[in-house]
Amino acid sequence: MRWQTDPLLQVEHLTMRFGGLVAIDDLSFTAGRGDITALIGPNGAGKTTVFNCITGFYKPTEGRLAFARTGIAAPAGVDALTNTGARFAYEPSGDIYLLERMPDFEISAQARVARTFQNIRLFAGMTVLENLVVAQHNPLMQASGWTVMGLLGIGGYARRESEAVDKAKSWLDSIGLLERADDPAGDLPYGDQRRLEIIRAMCTDPVLLCLDEPAAGLNPRETAMLNELLLTIRDEHNTSLLLIEHDMAVVMQISDHVVVIDYGVKISDGTPEFVRNDPKVIAAYLGVSDEEVEQVESEIGADGGAR
Repeated sequence: MRWQTDPLLQVEHLTMRFGGLVAIDDLSFTAGRGDITALIGPNGAGKTTVFNCITGFYKPTEGRLAFARTGIAAPAGVDALTNTGARFAYEPSGDIYLLERMPDFEISAQARVARTFQNIRLFAGMTVLENLVVAQHNPLMQASGWTVMGLLGIGGYARRESEAVDKAKSWLDSIGLLERADDPAGDLPYGDQRRLEIIRAMCTDPVLLCLDEPAAGLNPRETAMLNELLLTIRDEHNTSLLLIEHDMAVVMQISDHVVVIDYGVKISDGTPEFVRNDPKVIAAYLGVSDEEVEQVESEIGADGGAR
């Protein structure tokens, strides 16, 4: 249970209000380093709002989002950073970032948190290869000295560009798309576009990869290929994953840790097996009221919950 022993991300009392609407209400959970953490819940539960807070698209109304890019986010270090008013600190125990204080581009470039979206956002008119090279924009610009050296191919830019292309080709080869490197990304089948978007995010070398419904619209074969890719990212590239997903088969097959929210409130938190059998989760997905949870639990019984 690495989310308890080696937390990468600590979401503490996260609250997000839009006027009089409370989308997220005092939400706390951790994501473990090296884990695949799934954030699930019925439609409208607030899952994407949580993602938008973590990745800097929204600034939370309240709460703290402590992220340990390296090492551990020791409570004393997090509290000390909070009191200074700074956004990040390089502690002996690890690099700590308070994501709620950072703009989205810093969260991506410095904290190294990447994300995908519910709707595919590839550059459809660019080639498959170009989509992966453009994801490496920051190191390429650094190699150019933020000047015209990149256009002239002088300094270290040519070498860095070659490395970027090699990395892109390596990722394409890993998912069987190298032969389509020069095709427009928009010409790929839907499932391949999904996987291309994920490896494009991986070209930024994230510590945490946030995926918003990666299995949406996939057929069973494409879903199996997606699962294989996500497990490879976790196991071979030392990248932690946080995903929103409605496909419970995906969640239960690949997740190490599942957090369930309903109407912006956490109702369950634990292993896939624990969450699968939690009466509150079953009741939320069946759409029953809080008063009916005990009735659902009694109807399920000990034997039914084990199925």
